[in-house]
Amino acid sequence: MIADPVREGLARGWRVVDGARLDRDRDLECDVAVIGSGAGGAITAESLAAAGLLVAIVEEGPLASSSEFHMREGEAYGRLYQDGGTRKTADGAISILQGRCVGGSTTVNWTSSFRAPAQTLAHWRGVLGLATMDEGELAPWYERIETRLSIAPWALAPNENNDALRRGCEALGLRWGVIARNVRGCWNLGYCGMGCPTNAKQSMLVTAVPAALERGAILVHRARVERLRIAGERVSACEASGIEASGAAPGPYRIRVRARHYVLAAGAIGSPAILLRSRAPDPYRVTGRRTFLHPTVASIATMPAPVRAWSGAPQSVYCDHFLPSDVAGPAGFKIESAPVHPVLAAITLPGFGEEHAHAMAQLPARQALIALIRDGFHPESPGGRVVLREDGSAALEYPMTPYLWEAARRAWLAMARVQLAAGAREVLAVHEEARGAASWEAARREIEGLPLRPLAARVMSAHVMGGCAMGADPRVCVVDEAGRSHHLANLSVHDASIFPTSLGANPQLTIYALAARMSAGLARALHAPLR
Repeated sequence: MIADPVREGLARGWRVVDGARLDRDRDLECDVAVIGSGAGGAITAESLAAAGLLVAIVEEGPLASSSEFHMREGEAYGRLYQDGGTRKTADGAISILQGRCVGGSTTVNWTSSFRAPAQTLAHWRGVLGLATMDEGELAPWYERIETRLSIAPWALAPNENNDALRRGCEALGLRWGVIARNVRGCWNLGYCGMGCPTNAKQSMLVTAVPAALERGAILVHRARVERLRIAGERVSACEASGIEASGAAPGPYRIRVRARHYVLAAGAIGSPAILLRSRAPDPYRVTGRRTFLHPTVASIATMPAPVRAWSGAPQSVYCDHFLPSDVAGPAGFKIESAPVHPVLAAITLPGFGEEHAHAMAQLPARQALIALIRDGFHPESPGGRVVLREDGSAALEYPMTPYLWEAARRAWLAMARVQLAAGAREVLAVHEEARGAASWEAARREIEGLPLRPLAARVMSAHVMGGCAMGADPRVCVVDEAGRSHHLANLSVHDASIFPTSLGANPQLTIYALAARMSAGLARALHAPLR
């Protein structure tokens, strides 16, 4: 039987409050309140707890663990993802996959771990003036996290879904590489997106959160932070509502957390939304602006032999050939494979009725590529904006500009070439008006004729960044390079919302590294040196 470290910790007496089971209002006091338990929040909580500080972690999602992960999409999306896996931009045109559970997206992501691209950091330093965003300065923090979370290039042979990407790149002479993954003793099941049932994925759920709890931290889960109470230039309290077991409606009881310092790590939609609901000081109205995705488009191939793209490590090969060092030119994109699980495929494949049923019947032979478009480096890619609906919930307005659409078309063309070079019988751009093509000439004609408009083209993203940008100038930035608020003395932000552009690579490793560095500085500022 596989051990469940969360259940074992609860049996040992971890301090855990379930907001869905409150029978009264609760008041908590601590040194640092960390809002969010994903990549930024959990690393911060572990670091500060190791420094001897009393930490309270407040998480909107549930505390679910390996014994509850059954490799079933129908269970996982509704329980572990934002909006039950249906989160979209305000116009409904871009699907956004984000975790909403203890461990955040690290609990349900596909484990791909990349350091920030050199050209991204160079832009942040040279154009945006971020003096500390230097490869050499960040290297020790990356190394610390890579050791902590067993991050290393995937050593096993790729599954057929990823090997097709390798074969196509080699046939065309394109640059490719092996993806590093944060796993230990991986069973190579392929269901990472539903929560790891073997605890091989070194997510925050099984690493940093338990480490913080072992050092006396308090975890409050199924508790939605509504606002920060602000008095003058300081946050005086964090107010949350317990959430009903369904995860949708707030319950009748509230939790108030008072702390010396507050760290927002609720993600690049959640953190700006909390500041907006709190009416935090924002004289230049920058909170929530320049929020970035990696707008992602997909190409599906039908291969001559079974692929079974739901099985094996979801991502182990990548192609950076189309990410030029000149970030100011046409938008570059990173190509990766994507697993093809039945529910995810059903909501992604174009077509209706018999056409869609025919497409689903071919699932075992389907191979999938995705292209992550690098956004935020060009005047025509200003990103989106987090806003509040009338009920106070967050929405992301995100226009796909002509600059991004042009990159999407190039990405479809590139992916089709790779798939055909790998032996595909047919390729299909994931677009409602696309038709399959059995040759490069046919694919090129088909893709070049596709109308580029919202909802017709299927666009998605699992990476949300920006909205609380870091930098020295409070006229355009919310926090400084240490993550400290420009306007509130006891508030920091430690998540991807501090990125001033998109990253151009899967962001979890960079969030970990920056959170480790910033929390070490915060511990020193709070007069508690790390042990």
